[in-house]
Amino acid sequence: MNLSDEKILNIFEETGALLRGHFLLTSGRHSGVYFQCAKVLQYPKYTEMLCGVIAEHFKNFEIDTVISPAIGGIIVGQEVARQLNKRSIFAEREDKALTLRRGFELSAGEKVLICEDVVTTGGSVFEVIEIAKKAGTEIAGIGFIVDRSSGKVNFGFPQISTIKVDAVSFSSEECPLCKENIPFVKPGSRNVNPV
Repeated sequence: MNLSDEKILNIFEETGALLRGHFLLTSGRHSGVYFQCAKVLQYPKYTEMLCGVIAEHFKNFEIDTVISPAIGGIIVGQEVARQLNKRSIFAEREDKALTLRRGFELSAGEKVLICEDVVTTGGSVFEVIEIAKKAGTEIAGIGFIVDRSSGKVNFGFPQISTIKVDAVSFSSEECPLCKENIPFVKPGSRNVNPV
């Protein structure tokens, strides 16, 4: 499926998923732009379209299981797995670290695709990579919807994002919005401390 950046940004705008203001990101950094993928993924037709780009890219790769970090990546991983007809599992936080729970397991030699909704620094994806490596799996690749780093984050495996954007982020010390005393909001799923 071929979706232009303009079409994807229009989908985010139409669904109210492209937010502007002062945001504390899951990475702990601040930004004036926030991509709330959940607002897009509430519509199955958009979920199918956006995740279809990832599934199409990896359709000829050997994959047994799609694994995602909770919460943001769960719907992405599930839809990519559905389109590829593969198993879908997720890692979730326990004592501030991502781990496999609910009886989910990975086996040595299993081929996994890691999926996420939004990547800024890639922290959650790097945690899932470590889970997969410790289990002895073979990582086939990484797929995600929004690359806020505009291609700067490299996971060391084949990777694709549905859209790359250069959404600038700052530490709290560098943040111009903080310097203007504009209060920030934390719209993501994970509690973080400002950096």
